[in-house]
Amino acid sequence: QVQLVESGGGLVQTGGSLRLSCAASGRIFSISAMGWYRQTPGKQRELVASITRGGSTNYADAVKGRFTISRDNAKNTVYLQMNSLKPEDTAVYYCNADVWNAVLEVGMPYWGKGTLVTVSS
Repeated sequence: QVQLVESGGGLVQTGGSLRLSCAASGRIFSISAMGWYRQTPGKQRELVASITRGGSTNYADAVKGRFTISRDNAKNTVYLQMNSLKPEDTAVYYCNADVWNAVLEVGMPYWGKGTLVTVSS
């Protein structure tokens, strides 16, 4: 089994910063892509940012220039530095990891339980 545990969420004022962390543990052979998604009530979960094992990144247009995703492969951990936060960034943020299953020879997605980020105006 693989577990993803997020941390770092909380309440911050408009213009402030937060850093989210997500650590993967368990039976891990290797992790390819990792990413952060967010969801608000009544809306679909949306991609915020993703990063490949080699460090290539992808961002949603809404967060480009404000958020930075990074990862530590040795620690199976992904981070999301969020700067210049806006009220519309308020959401539950979920970590995602594509973990290689050596038995099935396929990548399998795992999700964390989420961490709430609230940006007050």
